[in-house]
Amino acid sequence: MDLNLLRALDVLLQENSVTRAAERLGTSPAAASRMLAKLRRAAGDPLLVRAGQAMVPTPRALELRDEVSALVRRSDALFRASAGFDVAGLQRTFTVQTGDLLLTGLAGPLSDRVQAEAPQVDVVFLAEALEGGPALRQGVADLELGVLGHLDPETRTEALGRASVLAVARAGHPLFDGPIDARRFAAVDHIGVSRLGKRHGPIDAALARQGLRRRVAVVVPSHTSAMMLVRNSDLVSITLAGWLPETTAALGLRTFPLPLDLPPVEIGMAWHPRNAADHAHRWFRARVRETAVPVLGEAAPEGG
Repeated sequence: MDLNLLRALDVLLQENSVTRAAERLGTSPAAASRMLAKLRRAAGDPLLVRAGQAMVPTPRALELRDEVSALVRRSDALFRASAGFDVAGLQRTFTVQTGDLLLTGLAGPLSDRVQAEAPQVDVVFLAEALEGGPALRQGVADLELGVLGHLDPETRTEALGRASVLAVARAGHPLFDGPIDARRFAAVDHIGVSRLGKRHGPIDAALARQGLRRRVAVVVPSHTSAMMLVRNSDLVSITLAGWLPETTAALGLRTFPLPLDLPPVEIGMAWHPRNAADHAHRWFRARVRETAVPVLGEAAPEGG
């Protein structure tokens, strides 16, 4: 039954008067009479009957009165609980799909921020197995973080910032013996990072515009494995500007600007519209935003 009709029945059975019930419901006596007629048909009982100048409840109405009142109170409490969102008592698991480069930079500070406010909330990070929307649509992930593309039309998105792409090599790499131009950069062997095993991308297109080609000698599925490989070889890979500089230095690695005209990458988060108004999900998105934006600000190019 329509919740509005249950609410009308509750008021009618409290007032035993169509006129007074109409006043409480903020409607006209005629509209209240029509609601009473619908309720009588639904219940198969007159509910309220004339007794002189007043109306009195039938035995069936008396049976329903307490139960209807309790139902209305429970429905009101349900919506009040949603409005009075208690983050400290929240018990929930949020699942985030992202690549390992963003994961290593954000997972620690995000977890610290979440635990400080909601100690019973867990965060699960997933690899980019279903990027582009399916994980959000299927409910496998609550959020997708990274370079967003091929999303479902209904997917909600929010930009978090931009990050410059840098090259990275071991500190003793021969490249550092002189100025690094596009030709010297293309002449060394490279590591490609692709979960799908792709060997070419924007870097190759930018080199081609200068009549150059590079050799992608190795393709690995994650930036973490690429960094480990760079550490012990003369291969060159890529990373994000400002991303874990202490770790990069501790690994004996050195970053340098790409000698190519490449725009910064746009980093954002995406979620399914079914979660758009959920109080807990909105709170979690805010924590992701607060964590990511300062980090990406440090990774943005000058002027960005």
